[in-house]
Order: sequence, then structure tokens, then C-alpha cells
Amino acid sequence: MPGSPIIIKKVSGHGGHHGGAWKVAYADFVTALMALFIVLWLLSSSKQVQEAVGGYFKDPSGTSKKVGSSMQGSGQSISLRKDDMAKIKDALARPIMSLPDFEKLKKNVEMTITSEGLRIELMEDEEGTFFESGSALPSASGKLLLIALAQELGKLPNHISIEGHTDSKPYSGGLTGYSNWELSVARANAARTIMQSYGLQEKQLSEVRGYADRRPRVNQSPDEASNRRISVIVEYLGRTPEEGTGSEQTNATGKSAEEKSGARGGH
Repeated sequence: MPGSPIIIKKVSGHGGHHGGAWKVAYADFVTALMALFIVLWLLSSSKQVQEAVGGYFKDPSGTSKKVGSSMQGSGQSISLRKDDMAKIKDALARPIMSLPDFEKLKKNVEMTITSEGLRIELMEDEEGTFFESGSALPSASGKLLLIALAQELGKLPNHISIEGHTDSKPYSGGLTGYSNWELSVARANAARTIMQSYGLQEKQLSEVRGYADRRPRVNQSPDEASNRRISVIVEYLGRTPEEGTGSEQTNATGKSAEEKSGARGGH
């Protein structure tokens, strides 16, 4: 219409300029940040955890754990390893229960699944159960039990560690220069000799250690007879000897337990 004013509408393009592109960039940033945190966590984790995570990516379906599989992946998780230890524990219990003196020995044998693996404790009593008093010579019952364990453990792929422990009573066997350090190593080494003679493979043996009275089973009663014991540890698969369950122990003279592996004695 003649004389009518002309109206010009200005449309802003602000929303169309940015759109939703920032959302994609933000998602990429969060994903990268999460990946960084996972890598940092893995770098600070134990070797066992790293192998479990790496094994999953190699074999996410878990096919390599099936009997008869030709796959060589290492996708075995920590929880499955502990389940396997429970099966090993049951398998070892059967030959032990068949021993002639089982009723007398059962209170002195304890099997526990720990972060190291399956720990088998052969504990002494006041009169001596598995070793002769004042000697590193195994008793008849002790030898039979060690043989039964060796025959079963020799069938496994796991590494085995053997520990010797004493109570806090000073060694009184009359040998000059002999102490609980020598005793603990001598008994552990005696157990090793028997077990290797009856089925335990040499390549399975990870360590033989003597701790004297430094790792009591009953902390409140260091003189307790059950602190005198032999511990056989069935290690989780994937552990290496360098990851042993403890560092080399030394006695008061600074000599290592390994240096005294040939000592003999008893308590």
C-alpha cells in the first residue's frame, strides 16, 4: 500500500553457527581422559592384575581355559585362579584323608587359600608330629604326608615354595653355632628332598626358605608349638620366582638362609 512503512526483520544465526559439534568434542575428551586413567591404573597395578587384564584382550571369550582348546591365550582372571585353588585344595585333601594316621594328623594340617596361592601348613604339637625332636629328620608320619602331597603336586603346572618356621624358644640341641635359623632351613630343605624324590618336579620348585621365629602363626604366643611348622605354598599360575612370597631372610650374623641350606638340626 502506498505510504506504508517497510519493516525489515533481522534473524540471528548464532544457534546455527555452533550447532551440536561441541557435544562430540566433549565426548571425545571424556573418552580420552578415561583411557588415560585406565593406563595410569594399570601401570601402578601388580603384575598379576596386568596379566589378567592383558589376557582378557588376548582371549575375551575365555576359550583358552576350556579343556581341549588349542588357543594359547592367558585370559585367566584372578577369581578363576582362586576357584582353581579351591579345586586343588579338594584334590589334595583326598590322599591326606587316606593316610593311616589321618585322625591323629588332621588337627595339625591346615590348607588356606591366600593372596599367594594355596598355603598348606604342617604344624607341630608339643610332642612333635612331622619331625623328630632335636632333629631335621622327618618322622614316619611326616614322611608319608610329604610323599602324598608330592605325588599330587607333581601333576600340577604350578610353582611350589617351601618354608620352615620355628617357635621363639632358643635351639637347645647342643650343636655349636646352631640356631633356629639353621633349623628352619634344614627342615624346609628336608621336606624338599623328600617331595622331589616322590613326584615334585625340579622345575616346579620356586624357593626354599627358612624364617626361624620371625613369622609366628600365633603372634600372641610365640612359644606356641604350632609356630613350628613347614609351609608348602602352591603359587598361582603366572607368578614368577622373582615375585616370591617373601624376601631372603638373614640371621643375626648376617648370613642368608640360602647359605645355610646344608645345615642340620632340630627343635
